[in-house]
Amino acid sequence: MYKTIVIEYSPKADEMALKVEEKANEMLQTGYRLITMSVTGSAKAILVFENKE
Repeated sequence: MYKTIVIEYSPKADEMALKVEEKANEMLQTGYRLITMSVTGSAKAILVFENKE
C-alpha cells in the first residue's frame, strides 16, 4: 500500500529538508517508509511512502 503526502511551501532547502525528515520519521512510526519524493516549482514536496508490512 502506498501513501502520498504534500509538504507545503518551503522556499529554503534547509527548511524543506527538515520538514521531509520530520515527516519521514513520523511516518516510519506508523509503518510507512519513504520511497521517493519530488519538489514542485511552487516549492512544495510530494512524498511517496510504502507500507513496510
